[in-house]
Amino acid sequence: MYEKDPIKIFVVEDDPTYTQFLRYVLSLNPDFETEFYASGKDCIDNLYKQPSVITLDYTLPDLPGEKVLKAVREFNPDISVIIISAQDKIGTAVELLKTGAFDYITKDEEAKDRILNSIKNARNKTTLIREIGRLQQEISVKYDFEKSIIGNSTSIQKVFQNIERAVKTLITVSITGETGTGKELVAKAIHFNSKRKNKPFIAVNVAAIPKNLIETELFGHEKGAFTGALQRRIGKFEEAEGGTLFLDEIGEMDISLQAKLLRVLQEKELTRIGSNQVQKLDVRIIVATHRNLQDEVRAKSFREDLYYRLLGLPIHLPPLRERGQDIILIGKHFLDQFTRENQMPKMKIGDDARKKLLGYLFPGNVRELKAIVELAAVLSDGRELKAEDISFNSQIHTDNFMQKEMTLQAYTYHIIRSFLKKYDDNVLEVARRLDIGKSSIYRYLKEMEQAGI
Repeated sequence: MYEKDPIKIFVVEDDPTYTQFLRYVLSLNPDFETEFYASGKDCIDNLYKQPSVITLDYTLPDLPGEKVLKAVREFNPDISVIIISAQDKIGTAVELLKTGAFDYITKDEEAKDRILNSIKNARNKTTLIREIGRLQQEISVKYDFEKSIIGNSTSIQKVFQNIERAVKTLITVSITGETGTGKELVAKAIHFNSKRKNKPFIAVNVAAIPKNLIETELFGHEKGAFTGALQRRIGKFEEAEGGTLFLDEIGEMDISLQAKLLRVLQEKELTRIGSNQVQKLDVRIIVATHRNLQDEVRAKSFREDLYYRLLGLPIHLPPLRERGQDIILIGKHFLDQFTRENQMPKMKIGDDARKKLLGYLFPGNVRELKAIVELAAVLSDGRELKAEDISFNSQIHTDNFMQKEMTLQAYTYHIIRSFLKKYDDNVLEVARRLDIGKSSIYRYLKEMEQAGI
């Protein structure tokens, strides 16, 4: 089990000598982040920083201890307030404990040990509160995603079958599919229906983290490990201890980091940056990518040994355009959800709107369908979505593209133009996604523009 995260402590004490004593006592634990205040008002004004523990001098020059305690309780009752007083009065202590103080400690020779022990107990309380909150959130998420994975098509039923297989074991799962097909929903479906459902589900989008930060994000670091490492950081692997780590867009991971990831997966242990201590791991891995990793292996941009380590049980999510009537089922779900959340009258999808939706290619898949349906609900003047309420942003759809009779060369030109628009005229990115040479793109554009298309 990994060590706990740093704990933020406010020390409210006006006596300089006792402040120095508390500074020394709390410096004994490197996990304590302390801030010192000489008045109750300063403490209250800084509560927005969300401390976990406050040690509060009972006799402050500006405000009585009871008033500061009340203000803290009103701001956040989960903050543990430890009263430290020179007065050893049982009655006062009992009253303060009744009104919400976590502990009452007198300034005597035993204060050091009592303070450290009290903070330890407060930390355990905070950890328990956070765990309960996390579990409640995950339970609510579970019901949401179970309703979101919708469909009767043969291709999606195969996905459901593989989810059931994944749930029964701890095999690594690799999910593939275009952007917007619901890869994270599938990962959550596996986790929250498995024996690990009461443990953390930690999702990391590898593509969204800068290359120079991904290592510390995944594996953590010690205080002082590098410039700017002001405190210990627990990595995502350790956060997911006992549960599931979902690595989305794994194909975007820089090859220089892939060797370390492979070792962690093989050895089931890691060492934080700047540490010599080995952390044992019990984490299930689920990965996802929109790339073809076999092609990436052949291109030497993805390690072959890591590919086979991650392959596990492959689950491919079909694009929405290949799921037929699932488009209407999912669209109706999003429509019902949107009208309910916005307290709108119940609406349905009209026949002409159905035909329009079924004739569209959905390059953005389920995510795009959600946006289209929600916009249509806002634009609609009645309780039925009509074709004119359905608005497509993409240029590639049947109304103005697929139903037109064109040469293959003309189709290719329109596809290239559409991808260039989607990726802000980034020719290299379009060439990579269409798997053609950059020179081919320039040639197609030149030839078709000369032909007046």
